[in-house]
Amino acid sequence: MNIRKIRFHEPDHTPSSEDRDEYEKDYARLIQSPAFRRLQGKSQVFGAGSGDYYRTRLTHSLEVSQIAREVARRLGKTYPFLAHNEHPGLKLVPEVVECAALAHDLGHPPFGHKGEEVLDRILRERYGVPYEGNAQNFRILMFLEKRAGSERGLDLTAAVLLAINKYPYNMDEPGRMKGVYPMEWKGIEYLRNLWGMPAGCSTLEAQLMDLCDDIAYSTHDIEDGIRAGKIVLTEDFIEDDHLVEGVVREILDDPASIAAVQWESTNLKAMVRRVLENYYREWKSIFVQYGRETSRTRREMKARWVSKFASGVGIIDDPKSGWKRVTFVKDGAEDLELLRTMEILKKLAWVTLIKDFRVQRLQKRSENMLVRLWDSLEQYDTGRLLLPPDWVESYDRQKGEWPWERVVADYIAGMTDAYAEKVYTELFASRSGSIYERD
Repeated sequence: MNIRKIRFHEPDHTPSSEDRDEYEKDYARLIQSPAFRRLQGKSQVFGAGSGDYYRTRLTHSLEVSQIAREVARRLGKTYPFLAHNEHPGLKLVPEVVECAALAHDLGHPPFGHKGEEVLDRILRERYGVPYEGNAQNFRILMFLEKRAGSERGLDLTAAVLLAINKYPYNMDEPGRMKGVYPMEWKGIEYLRNLWGMPAGCSTLEAQLMDLCDDIAYSTHDIEDGIRAGKIVLTEDFIEDDHLVEGVVREILDDPASIAAVQWESTNLKAMVRRVLENYYREWKSIFVQYGRETSRTRREMKARWVSKFASGVGIIDDPKSGWKRVTFVKDGAEDLELLRTMEILKKLAWVTLIKDFRVQRLQKRSENMLVRLWDSLEQYDTGRLLLPPDWVESYDRQKGEWPWERVVADYIAGMTDAYAEKVYTELFASRSGSIYERD
């Protein structure tokens, strides 16, 4: 038995009508799933529908998968131990990383991070349980999503499931903010035990997917920001003390960033200013090189930074965990300079885009919609009359496994931005139209 290719509901690898590898089946199941298609209508930074140029969760996921697959292929040629089958978690199969990247954002609700924040706040305040996008991925993949011949998830291979699991923890643990919901954790924990995974450690494939996600954030979101005019690459903009202080504040307020990068050994404010100034100088140089054409300069900057980050990815031993770690590597050690640079660019995108007052107004509007949708569906007796019949039937069949509030969270989280607005309009705004419109 190949424990990397085992499936919960097809343990004997039921043969398909075509001669396909198991990971090719996973790829097909993912891209043909409704949950994957709905990513085209979910916000990345700007609201889905803001314009044809800007990224959605779907295009972001596709770009992450392309970066991750290429880096996995390069690392496979660079590190001989990856071919030695030392451990099922110490492998980097490009197809597995690609599938994980395609699936990594399925659990995000409508309206970007604001949607996740609102659902989490409601569930914690009213029911004492969390909502978390990474955990929702597994609820979709292992339970909610349907495929031909199965009533319980997409039944992906163990390798792909664990490659999506960048936070290998049970959300029931006290103080745990990211992980897997208890119901799905039983399956993930079984696979991790079967593989002999060290506690708290992710597979190399999960680590690579996560790092490539950060690479995409720190390059693609900035490209969108420049295109939208939120990031203005001029000397005055880059040297603005408010911008520098905003980036510094976002880093200091982010526990994950503080834990991952040894900021205490550097002058944070000076480095932020240096990175922004270097970024601007590179932009100016490319701008002149490409005949002062902004669109070409923007694309070239994005391509160069993706290449710079992707080529810096490597694998080192992690003495703290006794496992291996995928990170930026230079001369056999972790490249903290490049890691910090990426964090600064991520925070630049956050400060200039998410914190923009127009985006904040849209997010407040989104918050109001989600809260009112929740209030309308929260009580079973009234909510069951407003949900599609198949959702209510599924709950009635299996209500011993999860409470009604989790169903409501599942339903709202699965909405696209446009569908959330459509349902909100039907419930709270006067409108004309037929009740026989297709949902």
